[in-house]
Amino acid sequence: MHLCSSVGSLLLLLFISRSMDGSVTSTEEILPPTIQKLMKGYNKYLRPFFGNGPVTVGMSLDIASIDTISEINMDYTATIFLRQRWTDERLCFDGNKSLSLDGRLVELLWVPDTFIVDSKKSFLHDITVENRLIRIFPNGTVLYALRITTTVACSMDLTKYPMDRQTCTLQLESWGYNVKDVVFHWTRGNQSVSGLDNLQLAQYTLEDHYTSESEAVYETGNYPKLIFHFKLKRSILYFILETYVPSSALVVLSWVSFWISQSSVPARICIGVTTVLTMTTLMMGARTSLPNANCFIKAIDVYLGICFSFIFGALIEYAVAHFCTLHQPNAANAYMYGQEMQEREDEMNGIVTSIGSRALRARKREEMLSRMGSTSNPTPSESKEDINSSPQTRCTKCMSTARKIVRCLNCCKVENPHYIDNYSRLTFPLSFIFINLLYWTYYLYF
Repeated sequence: MHLCSSVGSLLLLLFISRSMDGSVTSTEEILPPTIQKLMKGYNKYLRPFFGNGPVTVGMSLDIASIDTISEINMDYTATIFLRQRWTDERLCFDGNKSLSLDGRLVELLWVPDTFIVDSKKSFLHDITVENRLIRIFPNGTVLYALRITTTVACSMDLTKYPMDRQTCTLQLESWGYNVKDVVFHWTRGNQSVSGLDNLQLAQYTLEDHYTSESEAVYETGNYPKLIFHFKLKRSILYFILETYVPSSALVVLSWVSFWISQSSVPARICIGVTTVLTMTTLMMGARTSLPNANCFIKAIDVYLGICFSFIFGALIEYAVAHFCTLHQPNAANAYMYGQEMQEREDEMNGIVTSIGSRALRARKREEMLSRMGSTSNPTPSESKEDINSSPQTRCTKCMSTARKIVRCLNCCKVENPHYIDNYSRLTFPLSFIFINLLYWTYYLYF
């Protein structure tokens, strides 16, 4: 059974090879004499200069358009014209004019196995025919051009979004030929890429672009690589109008409640809750255009968080002011409240005074005993330490400390809750302006 399957495979391969030879022969029969002469004995499966060193392939790009740049998928889609030039000594012919061939005849020639690194999906345009160009020059130089639309991955750092700058690349490599077989190079250095001057992007402006040459190192060997770098700067005007201005306006709107009477509970609560909910909706809408699984804390998230904190703080400010209003003595009892506080203070002063008088009498008694010549004969320093360490003196110090603590607590007590709104009218705007200065300075210049 195994022998029969092997024989069947060999017969199938023989049939395919004969069919291919027949198709090539039939194709060559309809070619002009010049092309037939070039194709005679030509083997497209062998590269030029096979066994005599690598073949040099020069490349150039024409960027037709960059359609989309997606932060969600971390990629960009571009339409490019890829032009490749190399010399094939088997295609030399007499004359001084080049031969422009139909793109479908590329199946008869050897072409480089160039591919786009990091390409997610690509396709060759085929309307109305496949967009290929083949041109052969008398010295054997071959020009091969393609029109390709490709979606290429681009790693982005969105920490400063939307004030960020991104650097994306377009990398070209050889799939099967290593550096010993094929050498890639840009035909005109940085001028090998054209079409960028007339390029119009939706959210970006092109800052700079340049080319480089390197080698891709894999387990199977080193392969030639060409890299096109382009730097993009995001236009922030759209985000200022779409996000920054509305969020700042909501913060200012929350400050209107500071000028509304504290007795107008529905009005102030309505303003506070409405601005908080609107800010929450704005924050959710700003994140719809960004990747959900992104771990970056972006600049726009920081700003929206600042605005939400100020809006929520304005709502909390009214809650504190209203609470103080409920616990503040009314005008009818204001006089009685003052008299009560005065009596408490006088009572505390009386206690401290009585304790102080007892300490003074004890001190005089100790001095009298020392003059009468007691057996202990304490020194002046010891007498002073004993007096200072007496229970009356320690009690006096404790009462003085308690009075200071009570005064501090009275200072923290809000005597008039309307002052809270007066202070908020000044502190909230100044704090918001100061934080904005820090925010824009950091993200624009650092």
